[in-house]
Amino acid sequence: MSGLTGDWYYDVSTGEVSQGKATHALTRMGPYATEDDARRALEIAAERNAAADAEDDD
Repeated sequence: MSGLTGDWYYDVSTGEVSQGKATHALTRMGPYATEDDARRALEIAAERNAAADAEDDD
């Protein structure tokens, strides 16, 4: 995907990472700034959920 500009996305239905706009918006997570972050989408979401849960507990 070299030469493309834009944000990165993770498709939860396929596990694929793509860059830029795509048609399957309902199954995508993102945008992420980097391809690596998109590959870690589920991990990042879990970290954010844990942080929000901890904040709710305070």
